[in-house]
Amino acid sequence: MLPVLLTVTTTRAPATDLGFLLHKHPDRAQAFSVASGTAHVFYPEADDGRCTAALLLEVDPVALVRGPGDSVDHYVNDRPYAASSLLAVALKSVFGSALAGRCAARPELAQAELPLEIRVPALRCTGGPSLVRQLFEPLGWQVEAAAVPLTPAAWGDSAYVDVRLTGDLRLADALNHLYVLLPVLDDAKHYWVSTDEVDKLIRSGAGWLAGHPDKILITRRYLGRKRALSDAALARLAETDDLDPAELDNAVPELPPELEPEPERPRPLSVLRRQAVVAALLEAGAQSVADLGCGEGALTGDLLREASFGRVVATDVSARALLQARRRLRVDRMPEGLQARLTMFQSSLTYRDARLAGIDAAVLMEVIEHVEPDRLGAVERSVFGAAAPRTVVVTTPNREYNAVYGMADGVLRHRDHRFEWDRAEFGAWASGVADGYGYRVRLAGVGEPADGAGAPTQLAVFTRADAGTEVNGRTG
Repeated sequence: MLPVLLTVTTTRAPATDLGFLLHKHPDRAQAFSVASGTAHVFYPEADDGRCTAALLLEVDPVALVRGPGDSVDHYVNDRPYAASSLLAVALKSVFGSALAGRCAARPELAQAELPLEIRVPALRCTGGPSLVRQLFEPLGWQVEAAAVPLTPAAWGDSAYVDVRLTGDLRLADALNHLYVLLPVLDDAKHYWVSTDEVDKLIRSGAGWLAGHPDKILITRRYLGRKRALSDAALARLAETDDLDPAELDNAVPELPPELEPEPERPRPLSVLRRQAVVAALLEAGAQSVADLGCGEGALTGDLLREASFGRVVATDVSARALLQARRRLRVDRMPEGLQARLTMFQSSLTYRDARLAGIDAAVLMEVIEHVEPDRLGAVERSVFGAAAPRTVVVTTPNREYNAVYGMADGVLRHRDHRFEWDRAEFGAWASGVADGYGYRVRLAGVGEPADGAGAPTQLAVFTRADAGTEVNGRTG
């Protein structure tokens, strides 16, 4: 079976303008680090008459089996080979500007209908070729869909479909159709479906989903069959179902551009969490910060954007995570001044690391819940005992909030989580660590709180009790 692959072809001359729309040059093969592995973009053909862009997703199969699980399908998994929500997320990550319909170099082309051909040779489809036609044909596509036969042929057809779509559509519309319908056809997502998925669906389905004859099926499958979420999404779609999209701009009085308010967009919890951590570090007056368990480097990038952090250290036990972080941060293309402030190395939190000595502040953002409970003591000794920074910031999920997401009791937010604490448990742990290692601790929440459940993320800011003494040549 082929790797996860999707191709987009146009024949509108000059066809190589497809590179402008996708913001990817036809003469370059490019690789992008995404959550599930590496996304490659290349052009098998590129001339004035015909141009094809290919997105190949190289899924890391090891990452798919991290965390608890003892069933056979925990280890035998088709995700590295079949188009699914993994490909949809990679599509959004790599072609985000194209999905939004933005193209500064060819703005008129971004709004034009182009002759397009899209091929997905291995799409897992719960419903078979007929469902592919049922969902795509009302959107203006001509659909060729055939089940991929099993070998030997006597076994019949597999659960996979070879799909070819042709039609004259805006590229942004075409990509948004794929972004929504790939996981719908698969009828599964590789990540937890929460309330922010409703906003994604409404945004990506703008202009076409409200009028789709199978909008209920699409909505329920996209939202993981969570009734509360699908009902909320369908209610929002109903508000625009009877309106001509051209009339939406006339629904409110037009204001002069200088008086038009900026649209308020809810910030994802991951962004709020990073902002809360950076704010705590700035308040503490830290000049050198260690992002322990940095993962793909999202927080590290935020730290580098703050000039007051003269030294930023990023560590992770995973060499692959560090490589992804380097790619995300584009370390090789960083200005020399930024490179001089950044240090990255592999390190385990459960062992003392002399390279962390003298650091002002350390951050454990969404890290401790990935550690086996019987190894937490080792983490405490290495961070609070050996490194002993003046400030330590810790964030972790609040288990009480899981019910707000519609999660069953006992289900964790991520399969690699070893535990999730409620507020009392986190408070007791934080107080014990503070007392044991000579710190004071302040607790807070991150994200919109819910009645009786608190905020979705818990935050603790530890300050060493002797912080008034001189640390790293300055007074705290």
